[in-house]
Amino acid sequence: EENFRRHDELGAAISVVVDGVPAVDLWGGYQDEERTEAWQSDTLVNVFSITKGATALCLAMLVDRDLLDVNAPVGDYWPEFACDGKQNVTVAQLLSHQGGLPALRDPLPDDAHLDWGTMTQALSQERPWWSPGRALGYHAHTWGWLAGELVRRIDGRSGGQFLREEIVKPLGLDFYLGTPSEIDSRTALIATDRTSPAFRVLLYWLLTPHRMPMRLRLLDNPKQCEGKLDSRAWRAAEMPASNGISNARALAQLYGVLARGGSGEGVRLLGEAALASFTQVQAEGRDLIFGFRMRFGVGFMLDSPDLGIEPDSHCFGHTGAGGGFAFADPDRRIGFAYTPNQPHAQTRLLAEPARNLIRGIYASL
Repeated sequence: EENFRRHDELGAAISVVVDGVPAVDLWGGYQDEERTEAWQSDTLVNVFSITKGATALCLAMLVDRDLLDVNAPVGDYWPEFACDGKQNVTVAQLLSHQGGLPALRDPLPDDAHLDWGTMTQALSQERPWWSPGRALGYHAHTWGWLAGELVRRIDGRSGGQFLREEIVKPLGLDFYLGTPSEIDSRTALIATDRTSPAFRVLLYWLLTPHRMPMRLRLLDNPKQCEGKLDSRAWRAAEMPASNGISNARALAQLYGVLARGGSGEGVRLLGEAALASFTQVQAEGRDLIFGFRMRFGVGFMLDSPDLGIEPDSHCFGHTGAGGGFAFADPDRRIGFAYTPNQPHAQTRLLAEPARNLIRGIYASL
């Protein structure tokens, strides 16, 4: 309630699972900017980069099955990738945002993000913006096609199909990557007010002069956001970095299982060893794209100075554009998720509404 009063929240949900037991499940506000549709208990929303955590889990499960070695070159699984300075890029480097491929130089059609083959072919032929392994630069959108293509090359199924069949169905989760049209009626719309502080902060990041070429191409090649976030085409596509549709309840349940080592609700997703290999630090430092101080495992975002969950925590998960966040705290066996539809200005990795809720959770333990 305080977030709605003080931080102009539009609609949101928060859920917390402790040791497998639902402890918090709250929702409120509206599904649309006109405030005509109330947020319901089963309302879904685009969770943006929170999707990356679910995709990372798919790859961790392939490690658990001895089908993937994160220390092997990407080219061992995706031969066309091994060119133009990418021959020695390892899977761990690629998935921890060290591969130097956050954007594409050559112009693509505006709808290229809807075509899997176009995006993966372009990325396989792209030369890195920096020497792979030498720096951390957040791959906001490209990470999804890179990670998803690894799933496809190894397993044969798309990332969305693997997620549905191996994670979502066994756990009974409300989570979609490649969302069917029948889900649209309970999916909240994303607020798109260009005068908002969140939009002004985004422009500042993109237009910082010394990073302008790479940053502008990040969102503009192809144009993936403007006017598209609530379209049927956007929702139907599989973009494993950015267009998962879910809610706080499902995400907290998922991370609640991971907080217990990868097994729960009568389902074994993966073993503790494979999960540990994905939550060990692979990259840390100031991100070249947005300037945040970040730490990454293999795909999972780890606690860092600009995230600031708990001192010395072993939490892992992922933030989402505009202020959403989902994570596991294995020390306290907590799964947490917060899913808003009103983007918030983020001068740190974690927007203030989510930060307030996390403070409240830890204060109440």
